[in-house]
Amino acid sequence: MPDTKGFFTDTTLCIGCKACEVACKQWNQLPDDGFLFTGMSYDNTIHLGASTWRHVAFIERPAPLTPQHDGAFSWLFSSDVCKHCARAGCLESCPTGAIIRNEYGAVYVQPDVCNGCGYCIVNCPFGVIDRREEDGRAWKCTLCYDRLRSDLIPACAKSCPTESIHFGNLEDLTKMAKDRVQELHEKGMTEAYLYGATEEDQPGTEGLHAFFLLVDKPEAYNLPPDPVVPTKKVGDAWRTMGATAAGMLLAGLASVFFGGRTRTS
Repeated sequence: MPDTKGFFTDTTLCIGCKACEVACKQWNQLPDDGFLFTGMSYDNTIHLGASTWRHVAFIERPAPLTPQHDGAFSWLFSSDVCKHCARAGCLESCPTGAIIRNEYGAVYVQPDVCNGCGYCIVNCPFGVIDRREEDGRAWKCTLCYDRLRSDLIPACAKSCPTESIHFGNLEDLTKMAKDRVQELHEKGMTEAYLYGATEEDQPGTEGLHAFFLLVDKPEAYNLPPDPVVPTKKVGDAWRTMGATAAGMLLAGLASVFFGGRTRTS
């Protein structure tokens, strides 16, 4: 879809300022959170949820042990968000039709239709969507749907001071991201790669509409290395069950036939 919109987040440009978190909460009037001591360094909101639609992760990792850097550590920062998967488990599992794909290609939860069943939560391979305790309904990033309809970009991308978060047409973002990876490789940062930019590198979700440039393994960013929409395996499960049932039927018929012959003889 040429008009599909999405995010490209370049984690090498993120400085952990949390401007995107604040702008998201302010624009969408989300409930406050993150005021309790978590023990998670500076990461006060910890993860995405019903009241945190953008989450800036602070990732501490040991620096290479050298005489100059003995015992030191380095930081990775990453602004996480709903991936608006090309094949979305939340959408496929919703029994009420509350979750749709809108005209911008975004996965959108209609709060007036959601009945709070929670099927979407267990079918999201990224653990993004969640229910709000106050009303029991499921909530997540809307891609600032109201802003898009007014020809404005999402609040998080608008507020990012380093342009770590890019918003636009998915095809344009993918080209931009590939050029950025090549640029970093030429500068010696050969560990840079794209996560979720195409169906080929994310077959379990058929690609993400919010993808990332990373410099460490996905697990370091609390991202699954091989996310798979649970409903993608339903066909295999049915085929396995059918084959098992057929095998049991054949075994039953064989026991009746050969058992009868043995008694007769």
